[in-house]
Amino acid sequence: MASVTLQSVSKTFGAVKVLSGIDLSIEDGEFVVLVGPSGCGKSTLLRIIAGLEEASGGDIRIGERLVNDVAPRDRDIAMVFQSYALYPHMDVSRNMAFGLMLRKEAPDKISRRLGEASSKLGLNSLLGRLPKQLSGGQRQRVAMGRAIVRDPKVFLFDEPLSNLDAKLRAQMRTEIKALHQSLKTTAVYVTHDQIEAMTMANRIVVMNEGIVQQVGPPLDLYDRPANVFVAGFIGSPTMNFLDGVVSLADGPNVRLKDGGRIKIATLNVTEGQHVTLGLRPEHLVLAKDGIAGEIFVVEPLGMTTQVSVRVGGELLTIMLMERIAIAPGDKVHLSILPGNVHVFDKGSGRRID
Repeated sequence: MASVTLQSVSKTFGAVKVLSGIDLSIEDGEFVVLVGPSGCGKSTLLRIIAGLEEASGGDIRIGERLVNDVAPRDRDIAMVFQSYALYPHMDVSRNMAFGLMLRKEAPDKISRRLGEASSKLGLNSLLGRLPKQLSGGQRQRVAMGRAIVRDPKVFLFDEPLSNLDAKLRAQMRTEIKALHQSLKTTAVYVTHDQIEAMTMANRIVVMNEGIVQQVGPPLDLYDRPANVFVAGFIGSPTMNFLDGVVSLADGPNVRLKDGGRIKIATLNVTEGQHVTLGLRPEHLVLAKDGIAGEIFVVEPLGMTTQVSVRVGGELLTIMLMERIAIAPGDKVHLSILPGNVHVFDKGSGRRID
């Protein structure tokens, strides 16, 4: 196992800057998820760690070793791809063992590692099958098994669950997390799915336009997003946003476009400052008085009900934990659970504490 350290890593393609001064330290045995929208640079960063892409600037270390000029095969990493990349003419056992065979490892060592990996992944009964005889989830297990048998210092995952259906993705998330807890090997995982990031990571790295927006444990990012981008990206359903102007009369509050007012706890604001308020759907509840609105859409989900409410010219999403007889067009009032108003500067988008 080993740590991964990135110092001022940048990448340009011609005049296009893809990564800008990335600084990141990944601890030995940590599971770190790089998350962000398409084009944010997360896969490029992973490929730079793997050596499949050359950095335009900065240093990449695996453990104490500087690997900028080290070939991918000599970095002691193993990569799991979105496309599985299995050899169609080889059975499962040969697909998993092929890397060790190329390295001319001893047959008994190959057999031992193959047995350990196939047992961990539940592949013992499939070792004689060809990839075409496997389901998507089984193929992904084989791809992970091929990485495990190499016993690398670092696992790199490039959106490995994107080709699976929703149910299988949830199952594989659990299996990958359990596997990491068992192996305790450093892992860097790329995804655009914030649910994967929240459920699997020790720490999340949120990226946008080649820049790291925030790094931290999942619940830290959820509870205290550093800016509007992180607040809107982390969480499902996404956070609601309302623009307004600060008034310090009768305690700090924000005057909304429709004339309504919302009290805020922060004192680090000034009279007349333009801000954006962030409200999580689960922190808005129906009440007898408060923010006036009108039901727009009701979406029953079983144990919860997702409701869109029109407030002034905005649509707010609320998540109700109980079943209530409401319908589009109903007039309602919304209340905010105390201590759950996030305040961001309108100009910079940064969090105000």
